[in-house]
Amino acid sequence: MFGFLTVPVAGAHQLFVWLAVAVHPLLGQLSIALSIVLFTMGIRALLLPLSRAAVRGEKARAVLAPKIQRLREKHGKDTPRLREEMLILQEESGTSMFVGCLPMLLQLPVFMVMYRLFSSGSVDGHPNSLLEGTLFGTGLGDHFHGPVFFGLAAALVVVAWFSSRWQAKTMDRSGLPAPAAALTRLMPYGTVLATAFVPLAAGLYLLTTTTWTVVERAVLRR
Repeated sequence: MFGFLTVPVAGAHQLFVWLAVAVHPLLGQLSIALSIVLFTMGIRALLLPLSRAAVRGEKARAVLAPKIQRLREKHGKDTPRLREEMLILQEESGTSMFVGCLPMLLQLPVFMVMYRLFSSGSVDGHPNSLLEGTLFGTGLGDHFHGPVFFGLAAALVVVAWFSSRWQAKTMDRSGLPAPAAALTRLMPYGTVLATAFVPLAAGLYLLTTTTWTVVERAVLRR
């Protein structure tokens, strides 16, 4: 099922080993965990231009919110016409809902590689040395158990709260229908649920990337 990930997983393994060896003199057993954090930050830095475009799009859509609301009032019962008019409005303003989703969508393959890498006992026919890494005594390939996972989940709740708060402000300006806005505000908490099903390493990736997102938004929207 995951055969197409063989080459990316092998490449990621080599990269993580290199990073872990580089920082091992400073952190010892925590070096592999830190390599995950550094890797995640590197991915997010590469996606920064798209994040900037997404923030610009959010600001533009906030300006369009009154026009969108008027379209809903005028064509609310004619869904195809409403969709067509909203697309025309977005084209005229040069904005797109898809741009705002790109940073998240492009991270999905990375997350899949992370999940596969820390769920496999071997990589490219050799024992997976990364599974020897630990975070405060818990293996990076372990699934939900012990205080480290509860700490990770608690940290994700805090980050999700800040993200949800930001989402609420954005949705208030976007003119989205109330059910869609409520669902969007709940979405950040999905990362907390994910910790029950993914290896600790993947959970650490989620914590790092969501924290980056909250800080990035605060900086870019200043």
